[in-house]
Amino acid sequence: MMIISHDRDLLDNAVDQILSLEARKLTLYRGGYSDFERMRGERMVLDQKLIKKQEAQRKHLQAFVDRFRAKATKARQAQSRVKMLAKMQPINALVMDEVRPIHFPAPEKLLSPPIIATDDVAVGYEPGRPVLAGLSLRIDNDDRIALLGSNGNGKSTFVKLLAGRLAPEHGTVTRAAMLKVGYFAQHQLDELDEERSPYDHVRDLMLDAPEAKVRGRAGALGFSGLTANNAVKTLSGGEKSRLLLGLATFAAPHLIILDEPTNHLDIDSRAALIEAVNDFPGAVILVSHDRYLLEACADRLWLVQGGKVTPFDGDLDDYRRAVLAGESQGITVGSKSSARPDPVQARRAAADKRAETAPLRKRISQAEVVIAQLTRQLHKLDATLADGTLFASDPARAADLSKTRANVVAAIQKAEEEWLAASAALESA
Repeated sequence: MMIISHDRDLLDNAVDQILSLEARKLTLYRGGYSDFERMRGERMVLDQKLIKKQEAQRKHLQAFVDRFRAKATKARQAQSRVKMLAKMQPINALVMDEVRPIHFPAPEKLLSPPIIATDDVAVGYEPGRPVLAGLSLRIDNDDRIALLGSNGNGKSTFVKLLAGRLAPEHGTVTRAAMLKVGYFAQHQLDELDEERSPYDHVRDLMLDAPEAKVRGRAGALGFSGLTANNAVKTLSGGEKSRLLLGLATFAAPHLIILDEPTNHLDIDSRAALIEAVNDFPGAVILVSHDRYLLEACADRLWLVQGGKVTPFDGDLDDYRRAVLAGESQGITVGSKSSARPDPVQARRAAADKRAETAPLRKRISQAEVVIAQLTRQLHKLDATLADGTLFASDPARAADLSKTRANVVAAIQKAEEEWLAASAALESA
């Protein structure tokens, strides 16, 4: 069986080999997706080390050739090094495609909780025939809630109620004053104007803004330069999803509702979405079949079943076991013998964890900036030192530049070690 999928949980549990297509080449890795990700990362680190080693060797040989080719006493040795240079095959490093980050703008000010509260609410599409009833729930600023339940049980109906797309038949929905809700659903992809561009869609939300600001905002959504002028009909499914995510959260909402946000996103883009959700300071409601996304982001589970929405006293493993045991139509809430943490405490713990890991994310970002700056400096030094006449015309300056280059290389290694340490600490956290 051959499977093409962006569901890493499926790939981790269903396959024992990964055939990776990158840079028009196929590479076979043994194991599931997590094994592939680890081995690919190790290979990239090794490739970079080998490339640096080869570059250093090539420059050393070239410097010898440039200095002694004209000297009769060294001509034979110089010629042998020219042959060595010719035989050196460049190392084809594995290069990962750059995935643009996803960013959700933070609300200017958090609101007094609860931001939404429902009291004995019923909601549906036909009068007298509610899809859901008896809804008495609350949502606070730092909630990360995943909705569980089979298709057709009313998850999308519930989020439409929260988003204000559906009015309650009876009961009351209380919203915090000035509440902004960002709502993303897959069916909204069809609402994008196929003939217009991402720039046009952003311009509709910034009618009085100057051209530069509109272009900058389109770039922040992942559509910079000429790509912002491409018609929506030419975009891939993933690009359309990124555009819709950006438009849905454009006004810096207090609550983001994501209804199946990963359907058109590849695995790396899903990882970027996870980072965006975890960095967002407001509340998030998730409807998704992507278990990896739910486990990485949600700290509360609500079960939509039998016309009700109730907190689920368990985790995704508990829910999975219940479904596989044929109990999905009769899952009881609070029936587990093992003690579960208080939901309020769980929310606070999740918020504390996000605040606790913020310095690690900052360290990673700072290290990336330092590495980029030092790498640019290194390229400039290499370009200068590549001039073979420098060693003969100004040996003192050449020696100083060589010493500076060694210091820059050492600084890059130190910054890379800092990045690796912070990344490992963040992954552990």
